[in-house]
Amino acid sequence: MFTAADFIPKAYSSTIESGTFEWSAPSNIALVKYWGKKENQIPANPSVSFTLKNCKTITRLCFEKRDASSVTNGFSFDLLFEGKSKEDFKPKIRKFLERVEAYLPFLKEYHFTIDTHNTFPHSSGIASSASGMAALAMNFMSLEKLLNPEMSDEYFYQKASFLARLGSGSACRSVKGNVVVWGNQANIERSSDLFGVEFPHAIHENFRNYQDTILLVDKGEKQVSSTVGHDLMHNHPYAERRFAQAHENLDKLIAIFESGNVEEFIKVVESEALTLHAMMMTSMPYYILMKPNTLQIINAIWKFRAETKTPVCFTLDAGANVHVLYPENVSKKVLQFIKNELVGFCQNGQYICDEIGKGAIAL
Repeated sequence: MFTAADFIPKAYSSTIESGTFEWSAPSNIALVKYWGKKENQIPANPSVSFTLKNCKTITRLCFEKRDASSVTNGFSFDLLFEGKSKEDFKPKIRKFLERVEAYLPFLKEYHFTIDTHNTFPHSSGIASSASGMAALAMNFMSLEKLLNPEMSDEYFYQKASFLARLGSGSACRSVKGNVVVWGNQANIERSSDLFGVEFPHAIHENFRNYQDTILLVDKGEKQVSSTVGHDLMHNHPYAERRFAQAHENLDKLIAIFESGNVEEFIKVVESEALTLHAMMMTSMPYYILMKPNTLQIINAIWKFRAETKTPVCFTLDAGANVHVLYPENVSKKVLQFIKNELVGFCQNGQYICDEIGKGAIAL
């Protein structure tokens, strides 16, 4: 059983003065939702997600050794977003560095230039914290691997996921694998609250190359930050039952993924999406995160599925946008349906076509 202490390094065997790394890391979409957390970014329930392919963050990390005398001045970094200085992102990065310093003791010894951009439009309502923190964690682990060349690949990815989690919980699911589980679950071997693990069971070909078209219903700032939303679960009247339901649904997905039963997959995934929003509607204070167009899209999907028997479903994050999920072999039909009937509900007619991907990639 891993503990956080397993990720505190012993003395490093090598030194490095300067260098550059670049990684891309994708966003992910949870099928079983993580909602509610304990101290140190520990999830209140397990979750499982599809890793995406096209919606990703690309981050270049340049580093150079500082004077020994300046190390006492704290962290030293510049942050560029799309090539321009981005001061308002810096507090989040500083908080991340503070959280991970015990596990990356070299952080104050270098000046970093973090240059980052997303392949999807900023403020499109797609969470970039998962992809962003995963990409940053991969870069820091690349530097640590230079300082400790004996590090195994398995440890490299595990620790990257562990570090990403400390920046943004769901970021630990954006590091490696196309289907990723985060959180202790009895029937998932080696599953952990500390990092994401690749789904260890069989996945039927029905679920390979699964498609995710993201309908951008509302591109505004999130009405409720994820941190505030998670905190609302602490005294929630339905919290315990919800956490138990997540375990049950993850168990159901093990059998569903193996058998290829798309109809049962749809039931679990849509129920999870609506449960997440039900938790927000029944918290104190309470919020409605869907917009009228979100409901219009959901009803249109249900009608289309009933009439055509096409195995298409939706899921939602903690916002108004709709992720339309469907197998690759019905892509043509579903995309035509989206263009004909759903685009009108999207802000400026915008949507993004994505599919299952494999995780972070060194560039």
